[in-house]
Amino acid sequence: MTDISGINSEGDNAFMAKSLLGTDVEPMYSGANSFMRRKYTRDLRDADVAISGIPYDCATTGRSGTRLGPQAVRKASANLAWAPHFPSGLDVFETLAVADYGDLVFDPGEPMTIPDAIEAHAKTILDTNTAMVTLGGDHFVTYPILKAHAEKHGQLALIQIDAHSDTWEEDQQRIDHGTMFYHAAKQGIIDPASSAQVGIRTHNDKTHGFNIIHAPWVHEKGPEAVVTEIKRIVGDRKAYLTFDIDSLDPAFAPGTGTPVTGGLTPHQALTILRGLEGINIVGADVVEVSPAYDVSDITALAGATMAFEMLYLMALQKKKKEA
Repeated sequence: MTDISGINSEGDNAFMAKSLLGTDVEPMYSGANSFMRRKYTRDLRDADVAISGIPYDCATTGRSGTRLGPQAVRKASANLAWAPHFPSGLDVFETLAVADYGDLVFDPGEPMTIPDAIEAHAKTILDTNTAMVTLGGDHFVTYPILKAHAEKHGQLALIQIDAHSDTWEEDQQRIDHGTMFYHAAKQGIIDPASSAQVGIRTHNDKTHGFNIIHAPWVHEKGPEAVVTEIKRIVGDRKAYLTFDIDSLDPAFAPGTGTPVTGGLTPHQALTILRGLEGINIVGADVVEVSPAYDVSDITALAGATMAFEMLYLMALQKKKKEA
């Protein structure tokens, strides 16, 4: 690791890194924007986790633009890449070998082929026994990724931090970022009884068996109580963690397609994520960053921070297994 007071003289760690482990410091205003300056590679033989981007927003029902999310989150992550995790002080990348796998490429003119392409992309990574942290893209991308994870791990618990339930019913299965967890539950990909939806503040007549922790409950009881409730619900089940950036109040994350006031603060969200230590998280994503609606990049920075927290949780899991 390069001392944080010094600069890696080579720069461009995204291409020049000799290992997937370790932290090299380079100016946040220059160089190739991989996530957290991790090495771009599709050779995952030495990787614990692959960062993957899904630049897709054709399932968006309102304001589009999340296809630019992965690029924006990578760029914003340069603000975070020089320092150990706060407040733990853990250098995540001394423990966890993380590669940036790049983005899935697909033909937007063939929309019906894209869900299968996303699922196949996830399977390719998971077949190497590498975990995934995915950067979206609209929230629909979680559905084919979940299918690939369930094929490997079996039925999953879902920890969903979001303003919307994304379980609205429909007679036909559409490519829509508001219905996919309804289908995932019906198809047995996720178990609603072991799943928690946190930060919800839009009305849906039916819960479909999900445990819903509404945003007002979070504000009233506090993030520590939320963590206790999530752990009670999920138990020892394998879990997939999905973080929709619109779970944050638009005061903190305006760059998203469907903002809803009354949301979580970054402090609440970070406290909840850090509290998930001990849950068996097998995969995770951050979705719905739409940078065109945020000229200051605070939404992308929030997204990068949440993804870094997910890597922190995975690093703790690895340390526990090796202990």
